[in-house]
Amino acid sequence: MAFDGAYLYTVRQEIEALIGSRADKIHQPSREELVIHLRSREGTQKLLISTAGDSARVHLTQVAIENPAVPPMFCMLLRKHLVGGKLTAVRQDGLERILFLDFECVNELGDYVQLTLVCEVMGRYSNCILVGEDGKVIDSLKRNADITRERVLLPGFAYEMPHRGARLQFMEADADTIGSALLLSADQRLDKALVQIFEGVSPLLAREWAYYVSHEELRCHALTETQKERLYFIIRRTAEMLREGSCRFTLLLTPEGQLKDYTFLRPEQYGNLLVAKDMPSASVTLDEFYARRDLQARMKQRANDLFRLVMTRLERTERKLANQREELAESDKMEQNKLYGDLLSANLYRMEKGDASATVENFYDEACPQITIPLQTRLTPAQNAQRYYTLYRKAATAKEKLSEQIAQGEQELQYLESVFDVLTRAESEADLLLLREELSQQGYVKNRSGKQKPPKQQPPMVYCSEDGFMILVGRNNRQNDLLTTKQAAKLDIWLHTQNIPGSHVILVTEGREPSETAIRQAAVLAAYHSKARDSAQVPVDFTKVKFVKKPAGSKPGMVIFTNQQTLYVKPDAALCEKLSQNG
Repeated sequence: MAFDGAYLYTVRQEIEALIGSRADKIHQPSREELVIHLRSREGTQKLLISTAGDSARVHLTQVAIENPAVPPMFCMLLRKHLVGGKLTAVRQDGLERILFLDFECVNELGDYVQLTLVCEVMGRYSNCILVGEDGKVIDSLKRNADITRERVLLPGFAYEMPHRGARLQFMEADADTIGSALLLSADQRLDKALVQIFEGVSPLLAREWAYYVSHEELRCHALTETQKERLYFIIRRTAEMLREGSCRFTLLLTPEGQLKDYTFLRPEQYGNLLVAKDMPSASVTLDEFYARRDLQARMKQRANDLFRLVMTRLERTERKLANQREELAESDKMEQNKLYGDLLSANLYRMEKGDASATVENFYDEACPQITIPLQTRLTPAQNAQRYYTLYRKAATAKEKLSEQIAQGEQELQYLESVFDVLTRAESEADLLLLREELSQQGYVKNRSGKQKPPKQQPPMVYCSEDGFMILVGRNNRQNDLLTTKQAAKLDIWLHTQNIPGSHVILVTEGREPSETAIRQAAVLAAYHSKARDSAQVPVDFTKVKFVKKPAGSKPGMVIFTNQQTLYVKPDAALCEKLSQNG
């Protein structure tokens, strides 16, 4: 990710606006996260410090994070020393990924002392250390987290900065100094050399500089004078953006809406491969990126048991269906048993008990070919004929029962696939609770405890087409049923992906004739909220609601429909976000 020293510089500028605020509350939501409430006359701001290896960062946050019932020891220590303390300075040494937060506090004797909270944002070596006025460590969030760098972060030891290489600061270096450094990296690729030459520069920023110099891959020794001038210019312009606070904070997403990266400038290197979304500030960008990513991770963890349940039932149902279809194919031989019984009955006078077989003419065939029928020697000819009639009746009954069971199994398989699709698209814990409740009602999981209230059904997702038609999208199977059979009017348009699990979509017409634009955009929503979200072309059926029926006893979300037409559309995350009315 792009949380480098340069990005930390922009965060520092935002936190500096809170100098003079006092530490009001301190929480430790998880083993690697701290939240400090800074109160001023203008209100209270929350400062998040994360030392998690894959999401280390420092920034202001508006995200509500659940706190444990019992605060951890380091949290209690920070409350003891910092609560009531005034933030007096926010420091960063060059463009190192270390932020120093100085607080003026009152100690146990009533004297004013300066304590420093050191936020080291260095991947898996990230840490948060409380340092006293004497420069010694009071305690750290991760004790000895940096022992591999020959530092000791234990109480009573002097705080030492991590080892710092001899790299340039691009905000201060002149063209001659940069040119000399490039000569020492002559054989390296330009973007990789820039990461090693400059302090606080992420690979993304280095690639953006290199892309500005040339759209093709370059080695340092191959730079022309014109290209060197372009490099010096883009570095100076980036430095000016940081000093003046004129950065363009950007989220980078795939065309399908998946988060990829973030930066403090508008990147050009990706072209149309990624979508750039403008953000108002450094902290809001980080909030949006990590809140969404962490939510997805938490959702995945909490949904694991449901995923395992649904996958197990899917596999079991598929195996059962395969066996039943095989048995049905065997039962198709029943007509042969009836033929054998008829031929034996017509030729009883030609056989005796103890015969192993009987060769008779097949009078059902115009050519009357000879047929050899196996017999059981212990049975009389009449008993052998009755035996084949019995096998015929059993096969006929089996075929009828198997056909019913296969139809039920196919319906169950279709339902489980729709549940799996809803599960993959669940966006909140409420979605998971509702899905669990639905599976409980269908007998797939144990019933909820009587003391717990069933989760409240959320309203459907609301969108509005560009020409003003409201579009409703179901969140789960139960809501699909409610939306289609209860809420929608008969002349509204119902849409669903063709033979693909997905949400029911209702285009609300209010008696008007729906436009082609509204129908197509509703079809895009249907494709996006389906298992085919990542496909290029998705068939979507649509018809009037009056032609959609729910068979009695069918699974949630299962309907039949007629008079449909089909559109082929491409799922579009950007369009869905544009049309969304869900706040």
